Amino acid sequence: MSAPFPGQERVKHMGELKRGDERWEVFMEMQPDAEVGPGAVRGRLHFLSGERHRSTTWVFLEWSERDVQERFGEFSAVELWHFLETLEG
Repeated sequence: MSAPFPGQERVKHMGELKRGDERWEVFMEMQPDAEVGPGAVRGRLHFLSGERHRSTTWVFLEWSERDVQERFGEFSAVELWHFLETLEG
């Protein structure tokens, strides 16, 4: 990871987005959400490219980290690019 960002200690590398010469590393930040229930986890995405950093709001809320990762797996690269493009605007 190139530049530190808040929540970095709770992230998992989920892959890389590539389009032409543009490359972004994708990370999932997960955090327990005790208000929802025991074991519940919320997650948000971080996109890093060099010194550039974009992040979503908390877009996942599931019963476990595994469930959050499975939900992430339902997104295609095209959908992840759409997330990123809305964050840059």
